[in-house]
Amino acid sequence: MNPLYLFFIVIILILLAGIRIVYEYKRALKFRFGRYVKTLQPGFRWIIPLVETIQVVDIRVITINIVSQEVMTEDNVPCSIDGVVFFKISNPEKAVLEVEDYHFAITQLSQAALRDVCGKVELDTILSKREEMGKNIKSIVETETHHWGIEIIDVKIKDIQLPENMRRMMANQAEAERSRRARIILAEAEEQAAGKLLEAGLQIDKSPSAIKLRLYQTLSNIAAEKNSTILFPFPEEVLPRGKK
Repeated sequence: MNPLYLFFIVIILILLAGIRIVYEYKRALKFRFGRYVKTLQPGFRWIIPLVETIQVVDIRVITINIVSQEVMTEDNVPCSIDGVVFFKISNPEKAVLEVEDYHFAITQLSQAALRDVCGKVELDTILSKREEMGKNIKSIVETETHHWGIEIIDVKIKDIQLPENMRRMMANQAEAERSRRARIILAEAEEQAAGKLLEAGLQIDKSPSAIKLRLYQTLSNIAAEKNSTILFPFPEEVLPRGKK
């Protein structure tokens, strides 16, 4: 084979081996003999084979789960809490050069922050103020990750697992609270009904003939349900009559 042809083939292979495509949602850090050179922007890029290498970093929002953590709250209630962290890389250079594995580092920081925050408050606070707990965890984590070129978007507490006996006690407490509210509502209804009956009685007293009309209406309601014989223990004439 002609040496010139062989030379051209080698050149073409070298050119093809150095082609790199960087997607819009990624950035590529270029290293030359292990030394950082620059960050490649999206598009068609070329590097020198065997001399230069790249490390690709995703700059989209990334989600990391906080595995369930055993936490002892301030009121000595054991519970298991898990969550999720949303973050994105704002500075690819720092994310690669300042920390060995930012995924692992954020995971460990989030777990430690979750135990620290939830261990300083009572169980009722955790259950009723999840959003506030998430903000406190985010504040602790982003204090460290800020130096790594990583922006913490949000931290959410997903689930809180309580011991079986604690769940039973909370269910009993909720049932007792509902029963208390039902009794209060029933008492208020009785009070309102008594007031209305008193007003109706006073109104009827103003017109004695209204008593007879009310009596006839009651008899009509009774007769509508079933056929029956109604006996009066007193004659109708003893009922109050209107003044002539």
